Amino acid sequence: MKPSPSLVAALLKSDSPVPRALVRGWVRTRRDAKGFSFVELNDGSCLGSLQLIVPEGIPGAEGQKDITTGAALEAEGELAPSQGKGQRWELVASRVKVLGPAGPGYPLQKKRHSDEFLREKAHLRARTNKFGAVFRLRSLCSGAVHAFFRERGFFHVHTPIITGNDCEGAGELFSVTAGRPAAAQPCGEPAEGRPGSGEGAAGGGGFFGRPASLTVSGQLEAELLALALGRVYTFGPAFRAENSNTPRHAAEFWMIEPEAAFFDLEDDMDLAEGLVRHVVGAALREGAEDLSLFDRFVEPGLVRRLEGLLGGGWPRISYREAVDILLASGGRFEFPPVYGSDLQTEHERFLCETHFRGPVFVSRYPASIKPFYMRQEEGGTVGAMDLLVPRVGELVGGSQREERLPLLLARMEELGQDPEAYWWYLDSRRWGGAPHSGFGLGFERLLMLVTGVPNIRDVIPFPRTPGNLEF
Repeated sequence: MKPSPSLVAALLKSDSPVPRALVRGWVRTRRDAKGFSFVELNDGSCLGSLQLIVPEGIPGAEGQKDITTGAALEAEGELAPSQGKGQRWELVASRVKVLGPAGPGYPLQKKRHSDEFLREKAHLRARTNKFGAVFRLRSLCSGAVHAFFRERGFFHVHTPIITGNDCEGAGELFSVTAGRPAAAQPCGEPAEGRPGSGEGAAGGGGFFGRPASLTVSGQLEAELLALALGRVYTFGPAFRAENSNTPRHAAEFWMIEPEAAFFDLEDDMDLAEGLVRHVVGAALREGAEDLSLFDRFVEPGLVRRLEGLLGGGWPRISYREAVDILLASGGRFEFPPVYGSDLQTEHERFLCETHFRGPVFVSRYPASIKPFYMRQEEGGTVGAMDLLVPRVGELVGGSQREERLPLLLARMEELGQDPEAYWWYLDSRRWGGAPHSGFGLGFERLLMLVTGVPNIRDVIPFPRTPGNLEF
Protein backbone atom coordinates (compact mmCIF):
# COMPACT_ATOMS: atom_id res chain seq x y z
CA MET A 1 0.00 0.00 0.00
CA LYS A 2 1.45 3.36 -1.06
CA PRO A 3 1.89 6.08 1.57
CA SER A 4 -0.23 9.21 1.25
CA PRO A 5 1.47 11.85 -0.91
CA SER A 6 3.26 14.70 0.85
CA LEU A 7 3.92 18.25 -0.30
CA VAL A 8 7.52 19.27 -0.86
CA ALA A 9 6.99 22.17 1.58
CA ALA A 10 5.99 19.73 4.32
CA LEU A 11 8.90 17.36 3.70
CA LEU A 12 11.45 20.19 3.73
CA LYS A 13 10.10 21.28 7.14
CA SER A 14 9.98 17.75 8.59
CA ASP A 15 11.27 17.38 12.14
CA SER A 16 12.53 13.84 11.60
CA PRO A 17 13.30 11.31 8.88
CA VAL A 18 10.38 9.65 7.11
CA PRO A 19 10.91 5.94 6.31
CA ARG A 20 8.34 5.94 3.47
CA ALA A 21 7.43 9.17 1.71
CA LEU A 22 5.64 9.76 -1.55
CA VAL A 23 6.05 13.00 -3.47
CA ARG A 24 4.92 14.28 -6.86
CA GLY A 25 6.04 17.30 -8.79
CA TRP A 26 7.92 18.65 -11.78
CA VAL A 27 11.59 18.11 -12.51
CA ARG A 28 13.66 21.28 -12.30
CA THR A 29 17.03 19.69 -13.05
CA ARG A 30 18.67 16.29 -13.34
CA ARG A 31 22.37 15.57 -12.91
CA ASP A 32 23.84 12.11 -13.44
CA ALA A 33 26.61 10.53 -11.38
CA LYS A 34 28.07 7.03 -11.33
CA GLY A 35 25.29 4.64 -10.30
CA PHE A 36 22.60 7.26 -9.57
CA SER A 37 21.11 10.60 -10.54
CA PHE A 38 20.36 13.81 -8.60
CA VAL A 39 16.91 15.18 -9.43
CA GLU A 40 15.52 18.50 -8.14
CA LEU A 41 11.75 18.21 -7.74
CA ASN A 42 9.36 21.12 -7.13
CA ASP A 43 5.59 20.82 -6.71
CA GLY A 44 4.71 24.51 -6.41
CA SER A 45 4.03 24.36 -2.67
CA CYS A 46 7.11 26.43 -1.83
CA LEU A 47 10.14 28.11 -3.33
CA GLY A 48 12.51 25.29 -2.43
CA SER A 49 12.94 22.02 -4.28
CA LEU A 50 13.45 18.55 -2.84
CA GLN A 51 16.55 16.69 -3.97
CA LEU A 52 15.91 13.11 -5.03
CA ILE A 53 18.61 10.46 -5.15
CA VAL A 54 17.56 8.06 -7.91
CA PRO A 55 19.76 4.92 -7.92
CA GLU A 56 20.14 2.86 -11.06
CA GLY A 57 18.09 -0.33 -11.08
CA ILE A 58 15.13 0.79 -8.94
CA PRO A 59 11.63 0.34 -10.44
CA GLY A 60 11.01 3.10 -12.96
CA ALA A 61 14.69 4.03 -13.32
CA GLU A 62 14.86 2.25 -16.64
CA GLY A 63 12.92 5.21 -18.03
CA GLN A 64 15.48 7.78 -16.90
CA LYS A 65 15.66 9.23 -20.39
CA ASP A 66 12.18 10.64 -19.67
CA ILE A 67 13.23 12.25 -16.36
CA THR A 68 14.00 15.56 -17.99
CA THR A 69 13.44 19.19 -17.02
CA GLY A 70 9.70 19.88 -16.97
CA ALA A 71 8.58 16.26 -16.65
CA ALA A 72 5.96 15.36 -14.03
CA LEU A 73 7.41 12.74 -11.70
CA GLU A 74 6.29 10.57 -8.80
CA ALA A 75 8.90 9.28 -6.36
CA GLU A 76 8.67 7.06 -3.31
CA GLY A 77 11.45 6.46 -0.83
CA GLU A 78 13.09 7.44 2.45
CA LEU A 79 13.37 11.06 3.55
CA ALA A 80 16.86 11.13 5.06
CA PRO A 81 19.36 13.75 6.22
CA SER A 82 21.11 15.22 3.20
CA GLN A 83 24.79 14.65 2.57
CA GLY A 84 25.00 17.88 0.56
CA LYS A 85 25.37 21.47 1.69
CA GLY A 86 22.50 23.95 1.91
CA GLN A 87 19.74 21.40 2.38
CA ARG A 88 18.52 19.47 5.39
CA TRP A 89 16.68 16.58 3.75
CA GLU A 90 16.79 14.53 0.58
CA LEU A 91 14.66 11.64 -0.61
CA VAL A 92 16.45 8.41 -1.49
CA ALA A 93 14.08 6.93 -4.03
CA SER A 94 13.09 3.29 -4.03
CA ARG A 95 10.67 3.78 -6.92
CA VAL A 96 10.04 6.48 -9.53
CA LYS A 97 7.42 6.92 -12.20
CA VAL A 98 7.22 9.51 -14.97
CA LEU A 99 3.62 10.77 -14.93
CA GLY A 100 4.02 13.18 -17.82
CA PRO A 101 7.16 13.46 -19.97
CA ALA A 102 8.38 16.83 -21.25
CA GLY A 103 9.54 16.36 -24.79
CA PRO A 104 12.34 18.13 -26.60
CA GLY A 105 12.01 21.89 -26.73
CA TYR A 106 10.66 22.47 -23.22
CA PRO A 107 11.21 26.24 -22.97
CA LEU A 108 11.92 26.68 -19.24
CA GLN A 109 15.45 25.42 -18.84
CA LYS A 110 17.63 26.10 -15.78
CA LYS A 111 18.61 29.68 -16.49
CA ARG A 112 17.18 33.13 -15.85
CA HIS A 113 14.56 34.13 -18.39
CA SER A 114 13.52 37.70 -19.03
CA ASP A 115 10.07 38.88 -17.97
CA GLU A 116 9.31 39.67 -21.61
CA PHE A 117 10.11 36.10 -22.64
CA LEU A 118 7.99 34.66 -19.82
CA ARG A 119 5.00 36.86 -20.70
CA GLU A 120 5.01 34.99 -24.01
CA LYS A 121 4.93 31.74 -22.01
CA ALA A 122 2.24 32.80 -19.52
CA HIS A 123 0.76 29.29 -19.63
CA LEU A 124 4.02 27.90 -18.18
CA ARG A 125 5.65 30.74 -16.27
CA ALA A 126 4.13 29.78 -12.89
CA ARG A 127 6.62 26.89 -12.88
CA THR A 128 9.55 29.30 -12.55
CA ASN A 129 10.86 30.34 -9.15
CA LYS A 130 9.90 33.99 -9.62
CA PHE A 131 6.34 33.51 -10.80
CA GLY A 132 5.64 30.64 -8.46
CA ALA A 133 6.61 33.04 -5.67
CA VAL A 134 4.45 35.83 -7.13
CA PHE A 135 1.33 33.70 -7.24
CA ARG A 136 1.86 32.14 -3.81
CA LEU A 137 2.18 35.67 -2.39
CA ARG A 138 -0.93 36.67 -4.32
CA SER A 139 -2.83 33.88 -2.57
CA LEU A 140 -1.37 34.78 0.81
CA CYS A 141 -2.27 38.47 0.44
CA SER A 142 -5.78 37.60 -0.74
CA GLY A 143 -6.34 35.56 2.40
CA ALA A 144 -4.96 38.41 4.53
CA VAL A 145 -7.47 40.83 2.97
CA HIS A 146 -10.40 38.61 3.92
CA ALA A 147 -9.03 38.05 7.42
CA PHE A 148 -8.61 41.81 7.98
CA PHE A 149 -12.21 42.61 7.13
CA ARG A 150 -13.66 39.60 8.92
CA GLU A 151 -11.88 40.63 12.13
CA ARG A 152 -13.48 44.09 11.88
CA GLY A 153 -17.07 43.00 11.33
CA PHE A 154 -17.25 43.53 7.56
CA PHE A 155 -19.40 41.26 5.41
CA HIS A 156 -18.05 40.03 2.07
CA VAL A 157 -20.60 40.85 -0.63
CA HIS A 158 -20.78 40.28 -4.37
CA THR A 159 -21.68 43.15 -6.69
CA PRO A 160 -22.60 42.75 -10.36
CA ILE A 161 -19.97 42.10 -13.00
CA ILE A 162 -22.47 42.99 -15.72
CA THR A 163 -23.82 46.45 -14.97
CA GLY A 164 -25.82 49.31 -16.41
CA ASN A 165 -23.76 52.09 -14.77
CA ASP A 166 -20.17 53.19 -15.17
CA CYS A 167 -19.67 54.64 -11.66
CA GLU A 168 -19.48 58.00 -13.46
CA GLY A 169 -16.16 58.34 -15.16
CA ALA A 170 -14.24 55.51 -13.50
CA GLY A 171 -12.95 54.34 -16.89
CA GLU A 172 -13.73 53.32 -20.47
CA LEU A 173 -16.22 50.46 -20.70
CA PHE A 174 -16.36 47.03 -22.32
CA SER A 175 -19.83 46.58 -23.82
CA VAL A 176 -21.71 43.33 -23.22
CA THR A 177 -23.85 41.74 -25.92
CA ALA A 178 -25.50 38.35 -26.22
CA GLY A 179 -24.74 35.68 -28.81
CA ARG A 180 -21.86 33.46 -29.80
CA PRO A 181 -18.51 34.89 -30.85
CA ALA A 182 -18.02 34.90 -34.61
CA ALA A 183 -15.58 32.00 -34.41
CA ALA A 184 -18.18 29.87 -32.63
CA GLN A 185 -21.11 30.31 -35.04
CA PRO A 186 -22.83 27.00 -35.88
CA CYS A 187 -22.33 26.12 -39.51
CA GLY A 188 -24.91 27.84 -41.70
CA GLU A 189 -26.46 29.92 -38.88
CA PRO A 190 -26.08 33.67 -39.42
CA ALA A 191 -25.61 35.92 -36.40
CA GLU A 192 -28.31 38.35 -37.51
CA GLY A 193 -31.77 37.61 -36.16
CA ARG A 194 -30.76 34.64 -34.01
CA PRO A 195 -32.85 34.50 -30.83
CA GLY A 196 -31.11 36.24 -27.93
CA SER A 197 -28.41 37.87 -30.03
CA GLY A 198 -27.22 41.41 -29.40
CA GLU A 199 -29.62 44.10 -30.57
CA GLY A 200 -32.27 41.56 -31.57
CA ALA A 201 -33.09 40.71 -27.95
CA ALA A 202 -35.45 42.43 -25.54
CA GLY A 203 -37.22 44.60 -28.06
CA GLY A 204 -34.13 46.03 -29.76
CA GLY A 205 -32.40 47.18 -26.57
CA GLY A 206 -30.04 44.24 -26.29
CA PHE A 207 -30.32 41.23 -23.99
CA PHE A 208 -31.15 43.39 -20.94
CA GLY A 209 -33.31 45.90 -22.75
CA ARG A 210 -30.69 48.60 -22.27
CA PRO A 211 -26.92 48.99 -22.81
CA ALA A 212 -24.80 46.84 -20.52
CA SER A 213 -21.10 46.73 -19.76
CA LEU A 214 -18.53 44.97 -17.63
CA THR A 215 -18.15 46.71 -14.30
CA VAL A 216 -15.43 49.25 -13.63
CA SER A 217 -16.33 49.36 -9.93
CA GLY A 218 -18.78 47.80 -7.50
CA GLN A 219 -18.85 50.93 -5.35
CA LEU A 220 -22.36 52.19 -6.00
CA GLU A 221 -23.96 48.78 -5.36
CA ALA A 222 -21.75 48.24 -2.30
CA GLU A 223 -23.02 51.53 -0.88
CA LEU A 224 -26.58 50.18 -1.00
CA LEU A 225 -25.53 47.09 0.95
CA ALA A 226 -23.54 49.13 3.49
CA LEU A 227 -26.70 51.12 4.19
CA ALA A 228 -28.35 47.86 5.20
CA LEU A 229 -25.57 45.67 6.62
CA GLY A 230 -23.38 48.41 8.08
CA ARG A 231 -19.93 47.28 6.92
CA VAL A 232 -19.33 45.44 3.66
CA TYR A 233 -16.55 44.89 1.14
CA THR A 234 -16.24 43.53 -2.36
CA PHE A 235 -13.17 41.76 -3.70
CA GLY A 236 -13.57 40.90 -7.33
CA PRO A 237 -12.71 41.64 -10.95
CA ALA A 238 -13.09 45.02 -12.63
CA PHE A 239 -12.61 45.94 -16.27
CA ARG A 240 -11.42 49.08 -18.03
CA ALA A 241 -11.10 49.48 -21.76
CA GLU A 242 -8.46 52.21 -22.00
CA ASN A 243 -5.99 51.43 -24.78
CA SER A 244 -3.09 51.75 -22.35
CA ASN A 245 0.14 49.78 -22.30
CA THR A 246 1.73 51.32 -19.21
CA PRO A 247 3.23 49.11 -16.47
CA ARG A 248 0.40 50.17 -14.11
CA HIS A 249 -2.68 49.36 -16.21
CA ALA A 250 -4.49 46.21 -17.28
CA ALA A 251 -7.87 45.63 -18.88
CA GLU A 252 -8.89 43.12 -16.21
CA PHE A 253 -7.79 43.40 -12.60
CA TRP A 254 -9.09 42.85 -9.06
CA MET A 255 -10.45 45.53 -6.78
CA ILE A 256 -10.95 45.65 -3.01
CA GLU A 257 -13.82 48.03 -2.23
CA PRO A 258 -15.09 48.44 1.35
CA GLU A 259 -18.06 50.64 2.25
CA ALA A 260 -18.93 51.41 5.86
CA ALA A 261 -21.96 53.18 7.30
CA PHE A 262 -21.25 55.91 9.86
CA PHE A 263 -17.58 56.24 8.78
CA ASP A 264 -16.24 59.71 8.05
CA LEU A 265 -13.17 60.60 6.00
CA GLU A 266 -10.75 60.08 8.89
CA ASP A 267 -12.26 56.67 9.59
CA ASP A 268 -11.84 55.86 5.89
CA MET A 269 -8.13 56.71 5.97
CA ASP A 270 -7.70 54.70 9.19
CA LEU A 271 -9.29 51.69 7.48
CA ALA A 272 -7.10 51.99 4.37
CA GLU A 273 -3.94 52.33 6.42
CA GLY A 274 -4.89 49.39 8.60
CA LEU A 275 -5.58 47.18 5.59
CA VAL A 276 -2.27 47.92 3.86
CA ARG A 277 -0.31 47.46 7.08
CA HIS A 278 -2.11 44.18 7.77
CA VAL A 279 -1.39 42.71 4.33
CA VAL A 280 2.25 43.81 4.31
CA GLY A 281 2.70 42.37 7.81
CA ALA A 282 1.18 39.04 6.74
CA ALA A 283 3.51 38.86 3.74
CA LEU A 284 6.55 39.50 5.95
CA ARG A 285 5.49 36.91 8.53
CA GLU A 286 4.13 34.16 6.35
CA GLY A 287 5.80 34.69 2.99
CA ALA A 288 9.38 35.30 4.10
CA GLU A 289 10.88 32.61 1.86
CA ASP A 290 9.18 33.91 -1.28
CA LEU A 291 9.91 37.54 -0.37
CA SER A 292 13.60 36.66 -0.05
CA LEU A 293 13.67 35.92 -3.79
CA PHE A 294 12.38 39.40 -4.64
CA ASP A 295 14.75 40.96 -2.11
CA ARG A 296 17.70 39.29 -3.86
CA PHE A 297 16.77 39.48 -7.52
CA VAL A 298 14.02 42.07 -8.09
CA GLU A 299 14.41 44.91 -5.59
CA PRO A 300 17.42 44.69 -3.28
CA GLY A 301 16.38 46.02 0.12
CA LEU A 302 12.70 45.13 -0.41
CA VAL A 303 12.24 43.45 2.98
CA ARG A 304 13.82 46.40 4.76
CA ARG A 305 11.54 48.79 2.87
CA LEU A 306 8.42 46.79 3.77
CA GLU A 307 9.47 46.66 7.42
CA GLY A 308 9.92 50.44 7.25
CA LEU A 309 6.32 50.83 6.07
CA LEU A 310 5.13 49.18 9.24
CA GLY A 311 7.40 51.17 11.54
CA GLY A 312 6.70 54.84 10.88
CA GLY A 313 3.62 57.04 10.82
CA TRP A 314 1.89 57.89 7.55
CA PRO A 315 1.43 61.65 7.11
CA ARG A 316 -1.93 63.11 6.08
CA ILE A 317 -1.91 66.32 4.07
CA SER A 318 -4.47 68.28 2.07
CA TYR A 319 -4.46 68.59 -1.71
CA ARG A 320 -3.49 72.27 -1.33
CA GLU A 321 -0.54 71.33 0.87
CA ALA A 322 0.51 68.72 -1.70
CA VAL A 323 0.53 71.28 -4.51
CA ASP A 324 2.43 73.73 -2.31
CA ILE A 325 5.11 71.08 -1.72
CA LEU A 326 5.37 70.33 -5.44
CA LEU A 327 5.63 74.00 -6.40
CA ALA A 328 8.27 74.68 -3.75
CA SER A 329 10.34 71.62 -4.69
CA GLY A 330 11.87 73.15 -7.80
CA GLY A 331 11.41 69.76 -9.46
CA ARG A 332 11.13 69.50 -13.21
CA PHE A 333 7.87 67.77 -13.99
CA GLU A 334 6.53 66.81 -17.38
CA PHE A 335 3.18 68.16 -16.20
CA PRO A 336 3.72 71.23 -13.98
CA PRO A 337 1.55 71.11 -10.83
CA VAL A 338 -1.37 73.56 -10.95
CA TYR A 339 -4.01 74.29 -8.31
CA GLY A 340 -7.33 72.87 -9.52
CA SER A 341 -5.77 70.09 -11.66
CA ASP A 342 -5.47 66.48 -10.62
CA LEU A 343 -2.13 65.11 -9.45
CA GLN A 344 -0.19 63.14 -12.06
CA THR A 345 1.73 59.94 -11.36
CA GLU A 346 5.02 61.85 -11.35
CA HIS A 347 3.61 64.19 -8.68
CA GLU A 348 2.34 61.31 -6.57
CA ARG A 349 5.67 59.49 -6.69
CA PHE A 350 7.62 62.65 -5.86
CA LEU A 351 5.52 63.19 -2.76
CA CYS A 352 5.88 59.65 -1.39
CA GLU A 353 9.34 58.73 -2.69
CA THR A 354 11.30 61.98 -2.49
CA HIS A 355 9.55 64.30 -0.06
CA PHE A 356 8.01 62.01 2.57
CA ARG A 357 10.01 58.86 1.73
CA GLY A 358 7.06 56.68 2.59
CA PRO A 359 3.27 56.43 2.30
CA VAL A 360 1.26 59.64 2.49
CA PHE A 361 -2.46 60.44 2.38
CA VAL A 362 -3.62 63.40 0.29
CA SER A 363 -7.17 64.53 0.98
CA ARG A 364 -9.79 67.24 0.30
CA TYR A 365 -9.47 67.64 -3.44
CA PRO A 366 -11.26 70.31 -5.52
CA ALA A 367 -14.81 69.23 -6.28
CA SER A 368 -14.28 70.17 -9.94
CA ILE A 369 -12.00 67.16 -10.54
CA LYS A 370 -13.98 64.55 -8.60
CA PRO A 371 -17.19 62.54 -9.24
CA PHE A 372 -20.70 63.45 -8.09
CA TYR A 373 -20.91 61.01 -5.17
CA MET A 374 -18.16 62.55 -3.02
CA ARG A 375 -19.29 64.59 0.00
CA GLN A 376 -19.16 68.32 -0.62
CA GLU A 377 -17.37 70.64 1.78
CA GLU A 378 -17.15 74.38 2.25
CA GLY A 379 -14.64 76.10 0.03
CA GLY A 380 -15.27 73.99 -3.07
CA THR A 381 -13.56 70.81 -1.89
CA VAL A 382 -14.85 67.28 -1.37
CA GLY A 383 -14.09 64.73 1.32
CA ALA A 384 -11.86 62.62 -0.91
CA MET A 385 -8.55 60.91 -0.13
CA ASP A 386 -5.78 59.06 -1.94
CA LEU A 387 -3.06 56.91 -0.40
CA LEU A 388 0.24 57.30 -2.26
CA VAL A 389 3.00 54.71 -1.81
CA PRO A 390 6.56 54.41 -3.16
CA ARG A 391 7.13 52.71 -6.53
CA VAL A 392 3.41 52.54 -7.24
CA GLY A 393 1.95 56.02 -6.72
CA GLU A 394 -1.76 55.96 -5.99
CA LEU A 395 -2.70 52.74 -4.23
CA VAL A 396 -6.03 53.72 -2.65
CA GLY A 397 -8.67 56.21 -3.74
CA GLY A 398 -11.75 56.88 -1.66
CA SER A 399 -14.07 59.40 -0.07
CA GLN A 400 -16.86 60.10 2.31
CA ARG A 401 -19.98 59.70 0.19
CA GLU A 402 -22.56 62.47 -0.19
CA GLU A 403 -25.54 61.36 1.90
CA ARG A 404 -27.52 64.63 1.71
CA LEU A 405 -30.10 64.21 -1.04
CA PRO A 406 -30.55 67.90 -1.98
CA LEU A 407 -26.79 68.42 -2.36
CA LEU A 408 -26.42 65.17 -4.29
CA LEU A 409 -29.20 66.16 -6.71
CA ALA A 410 -27.73 69.63 -7.16
CA ARG A 411 -24.31 68.15 -7.93
CA MET A 412 -25.76 65.76 -10.50
CA GLU A 413 -27.62 68.63 -12.15
CA GLU A 414 -24.40 70.67 -12.21
CA LEU A 415 -22.63 67.84 -14.02
CA GLY A 416 -25.51 67.31 -16.46
CA GLN A 417 -26.38 63.83 -15.19
CA ASP A 418 -29.86 62.36 -15.34
CA PRO A 419 -31.11 61.55 -11.83
CA GLU A 420 -33.60 59.07 -13.29
CA ALA A 421 -30.72 56.83 -14.32
CA TYR A 422 -29.70 56.61 -10.66
CA TRP A 423 -33.13 56.39 -9.04
CA TRP A 424 -32.06 53.38 -7.00
CA TYR A 425 -28.97 55.19 -5.72
CA LEU A 426 -30.99 58.25 -4.78
CA ASP A 427 -33.55 56.08 -2.96
CA SER A 428 -30.77 55.04 -0.57
CA ARG A 429 -30.62 58.72 0.47
CA ARG A 430 -34.37 59.24 0.56
CA TRP A 431 -35.07 56.42 2.97
CA GLY A 432 -32.73 56.16 5.92
CA GLY A 433 -29.62 57.58 4.29
CA ALA A 434 -26.66 57.87 6.64
CA PRO A 435 -23.10 59.18 6.54
CA HIS A 436 -20.80 56.54 5.04
CA SER A 437 -17.41 56.19 3.41
CA GLY A 438 -15.44 53.80 1.28
CA PHE A 439 -12.50 53.34 -1.03
CA GLY A 440 -11.10 51.30 -3.87
CA LEU A 441 -7.73 49.53 -3.72
CA GLY A 442 -6.25 47.88 -6.80
CA PHE A 443 -5.12 44.45 -5.59
CA GLU A 444 -2.42 44.13 -8.25
CA ARG A 445 -0.92 47.46 -7.24
CA LEU A 446 -0.78 46.19 -3.66
CA LEU A 447 1.08 43.13 -4.94
CA MET A 448 3.50 45.38 -6.82
CA LEU A 449 4.19 47.17 -3.53
CA VAL A 450 4.72 43.87 -1.68
CA THR A 451 6.93 42.16 -4.28
CA GLY A 452 8.74 45.10 -5.88
CA VAL A 453 7.65 43.80 -9.30
CA PRO A 454 7.44 46.91 -11.51
CA ASN A 455 4.92 45.72 -14.11
CA ILE A 456 1.28 44.85 -13.38
CA ARG A 457 1.40 42.15 -16.08
CA ASP A 458 3.74 40.16 -13.86
CA VAL A 459 1.48 39.92 -10.80
CA ILE A 460 -1.56 38.67 -12.78
CA PRO A 461 -1.50 34.99 -13.83
CA PHE A 462 -3.05 35.68 -17.25
CA PRO A 463 -2.86 39.43 -17.98
CA ARG A 464 -5.42 41.07 -20.26
CA THR A 465 -3.91 44.05 -22.05
CA PRO A 466 -4.51 45.61 -25.50
CA GLY A 467 -3.77 43.02 -28.19
CA ASN A 468 -3.34 40.19 -25.66
CA LEU A 469 -6.05 37.51 -25.41
CA GLU A 470 -4.37 34.20 -26.16
CA PHE A 471 -6.39 31.99 -23.81
